[in-house]
Amino acid sequence: MKLDFFNNKKILLVAAHPDDEMLGAGGTVHHLVIKKKVTAYALILSKGIFSRISKENKKNLAKQEKNIAKAASIIGFKNAFTLDFPDNRFDSIDLLEIVRSIENKIASLRPDIIFTHHPMDLNIDHRITFQAVITATRPVPISKPISIFSFETPSSTEWQSNESDKAFLPNFFIEIKKNDLVAKQKALKAYTTECKEYPHPRSVKSLEIIAQRWGINIGVK
Repeated sequence: MKLDFFNNKKILLVAAHPDDEMLGAGGTVHHLVIKKKVTAYALILSKGIFSRISKENKKNLAKQEKNIAKAASIIGFKNAFTLDFPDNRFDSIDLLEIVRSIENKIASLRPDIIFTHHPMDLNIDHRITFQAVITATRPVPISKPISIFSFETPSSTEWQSNESDKAFLPNFFIEIKKNDLVAKQKALKAYTTECKEYPHPRSVKSLEIIAQRWGINIGVK
């Protein structure tokens, strides 16, 4: 598959939590928006930890929503939609409810491509998000064909046990440039409660190391 496959396409990134959309494919989306003129949207199924804390923390939730919008703008998403599924408790919700929320967004946006989590991430919400995406995009006769790509989410994918059937083994790579990585790092900083100190996977330095690691796999910087 050549990168021209993405020319002028519409991408929907479906993520479980705020910052997943940036950690998983932020550099790639930024690159494709600039170089391939894609139109990108994010659907974030939960507002994260602030969706399940007490009323006195509504101020924190408002700040989180601003962080989401700021990160989305830095990456190049045209819009980032958020839903209210409970953080780290997607398994307490009927899968059909999550599937329908994704189906509704697919019906309104009609994306050509969906980016979402790896099916064997450690985080239960990530796994359910993948399953819901696959269910929502099942190829019924009246549906539009959609290409689906799974991404790695630092601090979840690599923390899964290293059994071969659970490992993230990518078979498609996109070479991003320095400006794409910088945009991803700036978007991480926008999430003030999620950006950590190195060597945590969700640190500015770690994102660069992770990008270099995958670059080495295909002989680029």
